[in-house]
Amino acid sequence: MSIPPPPSQPPSGGFGAPQDPPPGGFGAPVPPSEPAAPQAGPPQQPPAAAQPAYGYPQTGPGYGYPQQPGTPPPFGAPGAPGGAPVPAPQPPAAAGGNDKRTQLTIVGAAVLAIVLIVGGGLWYTSGDSGGGDKADSNPSASPGNDKPQDFVPGTEKVPGNPKSKPLLNLPSPVPADVVGVAGSWLTDSTYIKSDLSKVVGYNLVDGGKKWELPFPGELCGATKHVSENKAAVLFKASQPTPENKYIQCTEVGVIDLESGKLVWSGNAKSATGGDKPVTFSSVTLSGKTVAAAGISAGGAAWNLADGKSLWLPKVDGEGCRDVGYGGGEALAAIRKCGQSPNYTLYGQLLDPATGAPTASYKLSQGIEDAYIVATKPLIVAADVGKTAKNATGISDLFVVDAKGELKARIPLASGDFGGKCGSEVEKCTNMVVGNGKLYLPSYEHQGQQASGGRTNELLSFDLETGKQTTDRADAGERYTMFPLRMDGSNIIAYKNPPYDKGGQIVSIDSRTMKETVLMENPEDKASRRAETGYSPEYSEYRYHNGKFFISRTTVSKPYSDKDDPEYLFVSFTAS
Repeated sequence: MSIPPPPSQPPSGGFGAPQDPPPGGFGAPVPPSEPAAPQAGPPQQPPAAAQPAYGYPQTGPGYGYPQQPGTPPPFGAPGAPGGAPVPAPQPPAAAGGNDKRTQLTIVGAAVLAIVLIVGGGLWYTSGDSGGGDKADSNPSASPGNDKPQDFVPGTEKVPGNPKSKPLLNLPSPVPADVVGVAGSWLTDSTYIKSDLSKVVGYNLVDGGKKWELPFPGELCGATKHVSENKAAVLFKASQPTPENKYIQCTEVGVIDLESGKLVWSGNAKSATGGDKPVTFSSVTLSGKTVAAAGISAGGAAWNLADGKSLWLPKVDGEGCRDVGYGGGEALAAIRKCGQSPNYTLYGQLLDPATGAPTASYKLSQGIEDAYIVATKPLIVAADVGKTAKNATGISDLFVVDAKGELKARIPLASGDFGGKCGSEVEKCTNMVVGNGKLYLPSYEHQGQQASGGRTNELLSFDLETGKQTTDRADAGERYTMFPLRMDGSNIIAYKNPPYDKGGQIVSIDSRTMKETVLMENPEDKASRRAETGYSPEYSEYRYHNGKFFISRTTVSKPYSDKDDPEYLFVSFTAS
């Protein structure tokens, strides 16, 4: 598995990059983005009178509605290439000479606003699930009353003092080459992090080392899911030597995250015969099943508890093989058939005990790679027709039901959204699923202030219809945010800071999209440099119970001796 070297600092202008003052000082003009090239098709619709505020949902028939794979949206439809902008509601015109009527209107609106605010506060504190005929009376409805939902309280509590302090910043090891260190997990008592040929557990009181588990070779993959307090890793059977510099990633192991013990380890041979172990590029787990996949050889699975083989890699007569798995609530696979450039890809739900597909969805011809965003429901991401913009790697999300039928298609080809996928089937970032919705950030854009800062919003799509909802949480001027995970019905998100602030962890109430700060990190120069020295695409973010860790997934030599100190991980604690 080739691993691209991570930048020592977040890429300039990229999603989540720390925001320094613009050249020329605050208020310097930002150059307009290059217009998209025209595409063939029917004549473009005339533009509407006004553009809605950034991040508001796209409406009207067209690309937001479920479509069959490979079917392009109508040219000129809202959200489609060359499409017309959606008209925004306009404010009422001035009252002219009728000042009395204007004053009555203002007073009436103010009274209504007070009633709504007071009522909303009572519903929130009482926890009443609401009732009645009007959607406004239901506190379980989202801000735009898109769809009522059952609210599940989260477990994350607001610390007495959300102002954090550094816990442990561990200096990054300096290997001779680029080395993988993917894998980090956070329990109630321990932070566990992959390192050079070892996994280490740290206590959450002072960051002291609790245990260390060595491996015979480099770690080259890890599960992001945990089951029965266990996680799985991929590793190489030995260290490289001058005679054999390129050791393949063939071994799978399961770690008990509390004790730090290796529960079992092993490898797999091809079902077609031969003694050579299969090379794997990714690993996941779901329930009691650990599944690993290789790009060319297919996948294998083991029982989580004892390492008993459940199925072996196999390639059928049509050249079909599993190229990656998604875990969590269910087990899913991306299965690839044929040869380049005529691949046929399937998103499949699997029986964890046998690997047999229980549902299969065929993607449109010509798609070379696909990714798994979630497994319940199954959400497959792909770049259809290479139309993805802004280096997100995906143009569409396909929501598939338990029978393998397409339920909804979510369009992301506009480049207005910050969800990303790449390098591995399960490696999608900035997207979380809950409440029957997919939450993701808008792509960062110019803020409202003259300071020249960038910002964005957290938005959502309905998984039943594929349409964008009216959910919207603003990152705030000069901050950018992306979701980390669900906490009950709430969304836990990280807010990347401007150059003179510390980052924040916030909990977002999915009913109101109101943000509650769980952690605010220090503003001092050393803390800010440590926190912002990570690129989200090459990092792992973990938050739980007032503890926050950011860690690298690869390490390498610094680019120069003058670079800021690099850390394997940085951490903060709030009380």
